[in-house]
Amino acid sequence: MERLQKYLAHTGVASRRKCEELILAGRVKINGTVVKELGTKVNPGSDIIEVDGKVFGEKEEKVYILLHKPKGYVTTLRDPQGRPKVVDLLKNVNERVYPVGRLDFETEGLLLLTNDGELTYALTHPKHEIGKTYVALVKGIPDRDKLKRFGKGLRLADGITAPAKVKLLKNMGSNARLEITIYEGRNRQIRRMCETIGHPVLELKRVAIGFLELRGLEEGKYRFLKKDEVQKLKRIAGTGASQK
Repeated sequence: MERLQKYLAHTGVASRRKCEELILAGRVKINGTVVKELGTKVNPGSDIIEVDGKVFGEKEEKVYILLHKPKGYVTTLRDPQGRPKVVDLLKNVNERVYPVGRLDFETEGLLLLTNDGELTYALTHPKHEIGKTYVALVKGIPDRDKLKRFGKGLRLADGITAPAKVKLLKNMGSNARLEITIYEGRNRQIRRMCETIGHPVLELKRVAIGFLELRGLEEGKYRFLKKDEVQKLKRIAGTGASQK
């Protein structure tokens, strides 16, 4: 079970605060009944949630998409600045899908999109410790002691990070290319971690989420997950093995 406003925010409807306003304004229904009480619990796997008549829940066919996000795209469904959105890249997808987690404007790489709210919540919950692997070009060449700090946790403004894995892939002249795997989803986490050790990120690309990899998928292109991939993802996330 999940709080209604948290679920709506996860599904990309709006920010948490805006979702609370939508609920209080009577614009949200659960199983056909208007709900105005904040903190109402919902079951994303079975409850039918509507916002202004748009349905989020079991009546929608579940869609699972792996996208190679280019730089210069936002992963929000709305952008006040009018910048390109990742959903603009999807053609012939009739269902309303939303990103699982986010990649910032200047970061490219693997992004999952789905309308499966239960799976989204599970994949973004840190208790499942699903690794997200990035390749980062950083300024300068970090020494061994600095790289060891990733495995112990780095102190950021919002607390100490969970242990991460890091590997020096290659020296690129006066800079270095690193492979970093994290098990959290903090805002701009990789960039902030690298800044903390004194080697800011110059380029950043997410290459894998768990067992899912880009595998040569061209920038700006996407594919639908195979049935066995969805089943495996659900097992890892603890939401069941069957595809709905």
